[in-house]
Amino acid sequence: MAGMTIANKCAKKGLKTAVTDFRPYGGTCALRGCDPKKILVGAAEIIDRANKMKGIGIQGDISINWQDLMAYKNEFVSKMPKGVEKGYEKAGVDRYHGAASFESENSVRIGDDLLEADKIVIATGARPVILEIPGGDLPIDSTDFLDLTDLPEHIAFIGGGYIAMEFAHLAARAGSKVSIFHRGKRPLENFDEDIVNHLVGATRELGINLYLETEVVGIKETNGQFKVNTKSTHGHDSFTSSLVVNAAGRVPELDGMNLEKANISYSKKGIRVNEYLQSKTNPSVYAAGDAADSHGLNLTPVAVMEGHAVAANIIRGNSKKPDYTEMPSAVFTLPTLATVGMTEAQAKASGLAYQVKDGSASNWYNAKRINESTYAYRVISDKEGHILGAHIIGPHAEEMINLFAMAIRGKLKVADVRNMVYSYPSMGSDIGSMV
Repeated sequence: MAGMTIANKCAKKGLKTAVTDFRPYGGTCALRGCDPKKILVGAAEIIDRANKMKGIGIQGDISINWQDLMAYKNEFVSKMPKGVEKGYEKAGVDRYHGAASFESENSVRIGDDLLEADKIVIATGARPVILEIPGGDLPIDSTDFLDLTDLPEHIAFIGGGYIAMEFAHLAARAGSKVSIFHRGKRPLENFDEDIVNHLVGATRELGINLYLETEVVGIKETNGQFKVNTKSTHGHDSFTSSLVVNAAGRVPELDGMNLEKANISYSKKGIRVNEYLQSKTNPSVYAAGDAADSHGLNLTPVAVMEGHAVAANIIRGNSKKPDYTEMPSAVFTLPTLATVGMTEAQAKASGLAYQVKDGSASNWYNAKRINESTYAYRVISDKEGHILGAHIIGPHAEEMINLFAMAIRGKLKVADVRNMVYSYPSMGSDIGSMV
């Protein structure tokens, strides 16, 4: 998404522009990430709502037809590459299909073509980490999961981040028996601990086996079944599963680009860039999105924002710095977990004087009306009353968090948010009570 933003903006301003991708155009989010995932989660939401209302107005059983659901998802996704390419063509962007590798500080090779440019942008996104364990090549990754033709009886997820938690909740509601193996003390370690604890409870209540402080040390396949070997504080153990999914994280996709030939410095977090997202060692190169070692979270809207900054800096010279004031994010489990701004741990580490307003909202109307037992919040503010961070788990948390993001960006105080008049009954009307 960062690359698409930059290419189209630069071309429309009259710069001769080219783009290449060895995969179909569209990027991770549209083709193998958030968009197709949310289509599948949409079906799980219906199952979740029906099950929670069963016996209190809803009767009968419903289930997910995985093949029909995947066909619907594929119909949506398959249209994207052609649409993106048409957009490039309309903007005047030259299009290439292949992996790029640097030949010099100002040139890249794409197959038999050598392209020279005044400015080159690396916006290659991220890829799944490689599991450095025996049998580490046996699990499928998140892209493969989103293309499964059949859902197996049992699925084991390695990792405790977004991908593992979201796909586990989806698969469990679609009828699979699910296990998650995470070597940390809790999943989603960068999120507010208290809110994550609520999600852990909801995850286990769903019937998902969540093994924490448990490291997968090897995988073997026998007759189509997988043996997952683990190590934990309790010793060594093994589990059998029909499918294993590598959800252990993602890293910048910089493989095979010959960055050294172009004097481009990089780290495990991506291309080392300055405040204008320009390479610190090669001023001809910029980077944006997951490929950049910036202050931005690895989220599509952040990549787009960084793309606008890079395009402006290429067109007008370095003049625009990306604004990371607020970066809301959501984990599309059921219920959804959403966050923006500081956690309490970050506020404490910063040395700020702060206060926390938190609590369970499971007895509030918006939880009771849909029989939702998991609904909680934590809001952090400074001594002047400005909101520093908000963390929610519950129905439509992904929408509510946007209101907190606006409050942070607009430097609203707790009193401003509390005294607003909200439409009612709505999820947003709960925000006044949360502060």
